[in-house]
Amino acid sequence: MNDAQLLRYSRHILLDDIGVEGQARLLASRVLVVGAGGLGSPVGLYLGSAGVGHITIVDHDRVDATNLQRQIAHRLERVGQYKADSLAQSIREINPDVALRCITQRADQGLLNELLPRMDLVLDCTDNFDTRQAINRACVQHRVPLVSGAAIGFDAQVSVYDTRQAQAPCYACLFPPEAPPEEVRCATMGVFAPLVGIIGSVQAAEALKLLAGVGEPLAGRLLMLDGRRMSWSEIRLMREVGCSVCAGLRSP
Repeated sequence: MNDAQLLRYSRHILLDDIGVEGQARLLASRVLVVGAGGLGSPVGLYLGSAGVGHITIVDHDRVDATNLQRQIAHRLERVGQYKADSLAQSIREINPDVALRCITQRADQGLLNELLPRMDLVLDCTDNFDTRQAINRACVQHRVPLVSGAAIGFDAQVSVYDTRQAQAPCYACLFPPEAPPEEVRCATMGVFAPLVGIIGSVQAAEALKLLAGVGEPLAGRLLMLDGRRMSWSEIRLMREVGCSVCAGLRSP
């Protein structure tokens, strides 16, 4: 790190759990953020400000006026721009040293399989069940940890799915692709604006912990938030023996 970086990241470096070595790991990390909306906004801003060196953002959607209630990385003058480009612009305004790549197409299986071999971690910030399943399949296949968040109405959840750990489940262990839930979207159900900020911040925290090798990640634990009562609950998760995605997966 140069002198400017030592100054910029000094509050991380002062933490014994991170220090110079942990910050150096962040600077060398490559992360994929899928979704640049309500969850992707705080995720991208915190990862960029914290010094994650390489961030790839995938989102095919464009900024709409209805997004501005909660998607804090976007601005009124950017309505009509691709969300990935808008989020990248906001990250650059905070930290121009981050290497950013924007992909303005849908995150399908082919694209994910192309990108993941070069990634250290993936953050699922989408609101589409099929896309979530595609991200999970790619993460299991390429043994890349996945930090997944979701928020609708006043309810939200967040977890880490890291099948590098022998007993840790994948996303499909909890939400089987064979039994999709009724699809709910912010456009039809609404979402409490700060909720995506809370969950996106937790996702960013879990990502930084994993990348820097700090603390205990949420792998095997699902955090659920009741925003009306501001009450957290946690359930423990185990790998499903009959999971259609990760069954029979051997430890690396």
